[in-house]
Amino acid sequence: QVQLVESGGGSVQAGGSLRLSCAASGSIRSIRAMGWYRQAPGKQRELVAVITSGGSTNYADSVKGRFTISRDNAKNTVNLRMNTLKPEDTAVYYCNGQITPTTIFTELSYWGQGTQVTVSS
Repeated sequence: QVQLVESGGGSVQAGGSLRLSCAASGSIRSIRAMGWYRQAPGKQRELVAVITSGGSTNYADSVKGRFTISRDNAKNTVNLRMNTLKPEDTAVYYCNGQITPTTIFTELSYWGQGTQVTVSS
């Protein structure tokens, strides 16, 4: 069984910073990519940032230049540093991993439980 556990998040004023962390654990054969998505009330879940095992990154246009994703392959962790936060960044942030478990030779998409980020103006 594979689990993603998130930490970080919370409430901050506009212009502030927060850091999210996510650790993958369990029966993991390999991790191709890890990333962060977010879902605001009444909106669809959207990609925030993703990083591959090789270090390639992709960001949503709305967060480019403000957010930085990083990954520790040895520890199966991914972090999201969020700077210059805006009220529109308020959402539940979910960690995602594209992971092949040891039990099967198929890549699956795993999700964390979500962590709330609230930015006040």
